[in-house]
Amino acid sequence: MFQDDQIDIASLDMIFNRMLETITNSKDDIFIISEQSRRSFEEMQQELEIVRQEIKIMIDETDSSEKLLQLSKHRLVIVSKSFNDHSEEQIRVAYENTNNLQLKVSLCKEKEKQLRDKRDDLERRLRALYDTIERADHIVNQVNVVISFLTTDLKNVGAALEQAKIKQDFGIRIIKAQEEERKRLSREIHDGPAQMMANVLMRSNLIDRIFREKGADKALQEIQDLKINVRNALSEVRRIIYDLRPMALDDLGITPTLKKYLSTVMEYNPGVDIQFMSYNNERRISSDYEVAIFRLVQECVNNAIKHGKSTLIHVKIEWLRDEINVVVKDNGKGFDTENVREGSFGIIGMKERIDLLRGNMNINSVVGKGTTVLIKIPLPIEEEETI
Repeated sequence: MFQDDQIDIASLDMIFNRMLETITNSKDDIFIISEQSRRSFEEMQQELEIVRQEIKIMIDETDSSEKLLQLSKHRLVIVSKSFNDHSEEQIRVAYENTNNLQLKVSLCKEKEKQLRDKRDDLERRLRALYDTIERADHIVNQVNVVISFLTTDLKNVGAALEQAKIKQDFGIRIIKAQEEERKRLSREIHDGPAQMMANVLMRSNLIDRIFREKGADKALQEIQDLKINVRNALSEVRRIIYDLRPMALDDLGITPTLKKYLSTVMEYNPGVDIQFMSYNNERRISSDYEVAIFRLVQECVNNAIKHGKSTLIHVKIEWLRDEINVVVKDNGKGFDTENVREGSFGIIGMKERIDLLRGNMNINSVVGKGTTVLIKIPLPIEEEETI
């Protein structure tokens, strides 16, 4: 009886592996659909830009033809009033020119209407395609969470059952946060540098046409605009790299890196003033500690701006012989520390990071009066040497 009640581990593993393979294949299919839709979206964007340029050209041509038509009508009126003073050939030419110009204006307006209809149709299709890409990305993100969970927690289900429920929830949150961060980074690159580069490629193809149709001055202006786009794309790439991990952290240390980071935050958030102070003898410490302190300050500042809507933030670092104290104080909305809403993943992550460093964190906040975060991190004995 006991043997019959045992779980067939081999069969369970086979079922598990088949399920995981099916989910992975489905994710790959969704990803292919998403990429095909994205390529179609970019091609359609290029087509839309070309149509918009053609509309501008057609509007200019219509305006020019209408001006010529007005002059031709005026000429026809003069010929009609002084019928005896002009030859039959002159009268015929005047009538034919007016009729031809009227026909040309009509054709130009019809062409312009067709182009406008085509533009509106492309814009509608782009919106629908963008929604499809968004849904596909969301599904892939959810499937990634499931796969990550299946290949980590469920692979060691016996050990997982021994863990506390809060640890399980935190593990799932980490997986979701990782996938959200990947999605955010992917979207940031796609919507920033990738779109800028696509625009550069498209506009570079239009320069030759502009040169032939509108002359060298217009083409030169387009090239100048192109240089600005390239410069903006380079700036975006550098900002994304800096957000991932500031290279200055390894070269200069925590204090100069924080100064530069906080200055960048103020540039991207007009109206926010961040004041930074460092007390006592600054020194280089372990890379792990420097990265941890940077991420903790980064999380506090982001929370103060995003959730607290703060306009003034004080960041202070105090260097002591055997510990570092970090204080981040803001004038934001504050919150009730006794009723922190479930899912405050940022605070949980900060506590986990500080626990790994054997430190402690104290949060004082009053609704409507801002928030103060005090972090104490002890330093190992070998970290006392100054550089």
